[in-house]
Amino acid sequence: MSEEICSGLAAAGIIATFPIQALTLPLALGGHDIIGQARTGTGKTLAFGIPLLELVTGPADSRTPRALVVVPTRELAIQVADDLRTAAVNMRVRVLTVYGGRAYEPQIDALTAGVDIVVGTPGRLLDLAEHRHLDLSGIRALVLDEADKMLDLGFLPDVERIVKLTPAHRQTMLFSATMPGEVVTLARRHMRRPTHIRAEGHDELPSVPATRQHVFRTHQMDKIEVLARMLQAKDRGLTIVFCQTKRIADQVATALAGRGFAVATVHGDLGQGQRERALRAFRSGKVDVLTATDVAARGLDVDDVTHVVNYECPDDEKDYVHRIGRTGRAGRSGVAVTFVDWANMHRWKMINDALGLGQPEPVETYSTSEHLYSALGIPSGVTGTLPRALRAREGLQAEAIEDIGETGKTRSRRGRGASGSVRVAGSAKSTRRRRRTRGGSPITPDASRASNVGTGGDPAPAESIESPAQGSRPRRRRRRSRAGREAGAQLAVSREDAADATQRKAS
Repeated sequence: MSEEICSGLAAAGIIATFPIQALTLPLALGGHDIIGQARTGTGKTLAFGIPLLELVTGPADSRTPRALVVVPTRELAIQVADDLRTAAVNMRVRVLTVYGGRAYEPQIDALTAGVDIVVGTPGRLLDLAEHRHLDLSGIRALVLDEADKMLDLGFLPDVERIVKLTPAHRQTMLFSATMPGEVVTLARRHMRRPTHIRAEGHDELPSVPATRQHVFRTHQMDKIEVLARMLQAKDRGLTIVFCQTKRIADQVATALAGRGFAVATVHGDLGQGQRERALRAFRSGKVDVLTATDVAARGLDVDDVTHVVNYECPDDEKDYVHRIGRTGRAGRSGVAVTFVDWANMHRWKMINDALGLGQPEPVETYSTSEHLYSALGIPSGVTGTLPRALRAREGLQAEAIEDIGETGKTRSRRGRGASGSVRVAGSAKSTRRRRRTRGGSPITPDASRASNVGTGGDPAPAESIESPAQGSRPRRRRRRSRAGREAGAQLAVSREDAADATQRKAS
């Protein structure tokens, strides 16, 4: 490795290699294709990041990127790019992050100016490539991070299209914590004699040994109470609560906020600005609880995450491994807690058998169970509400919202001024005033009031109505008629006839 990379890593406190790095770097620096597999939180990013930095240190032939990293989620793209910049702090290497939800223009401008390494998600990479803003013809190294997710569940077509846009003689590296056999088969189609490197023995568990794993069988109505008491355990730091759906993630966040906890949420229905704001607040400690769906389960690396909670049982053992891998990273210890409902016992048994956890029958647990307090170190007398004296964190509202030029927003027609331009929040409003008219003439407030009197709503007399010369149309009086004659005149005639008949009868 070059001295610039070594000094940059040393400045960040990285002075020793993890097993996956020690095994991968000699082959990767030699240009070989690699399939790398290791536990979560054991340094896979630098295992491929250092060879990429060494590759782009020489003079560039053009402004097109020379290395490409494809990741499944936006949060992981941001993290990988940050790790590369940390290692390249003493180098003149241009790293660009591209992903959906942000404005196209800054990304296009950066590509036009020239970049060395591009880190992005498949959708935005394809958009930029199809519009000829991103040229992949100069790519010398391609990396698929979290490869099992990239080549499975719908990502495969996009990944293959991206691979076809790169040169055939490139170096290809795939990394993930889990690498099923069918994924390896798919990967070999795009690689040249790859070396499969596994940084742990076949008899070792995929999860990190330093993470204590607890499983409780809980009741749906008591689960939020159990979680609230667990969040008051001794030595608890930052905590991620994983939920199966976006709706449940929002509900849990709302319930915890009502109990006094500083909480934020991350899921796919939130705008990119909101997601990044929540993660910034979580990393800085302004909030200490993050509810999330599986968008935060892949590759997310946050310091001081001491607890991970599966609020609902994961779908399979791969999701379980990736979720609890958010704690116990880089040699640290952590605590993983999984809540299992009665309806999901069969799913948990499958996860337990696949990973050999030795907990096929989770103990029945309620918010008042003594074993819950003793297992997690919860002080006695704790309730489901955080005491006011402990509510010291600033909360999500203390984190500023960054204007990232989000795309895909629906613009309402109500947001347009009289000239048709979109109004910007905080600018002066220029609304068009609508005036009521009758017969082409505007109705003035005086005329509107004059058209009715305040007693019974009867028509006003003709003398109280303004004339047309004064700018108001006279009110038209409707008259009842019978057989072509006015009802009043007919009534008068009938009264005269009745009087004549009475007079004749008297005479």
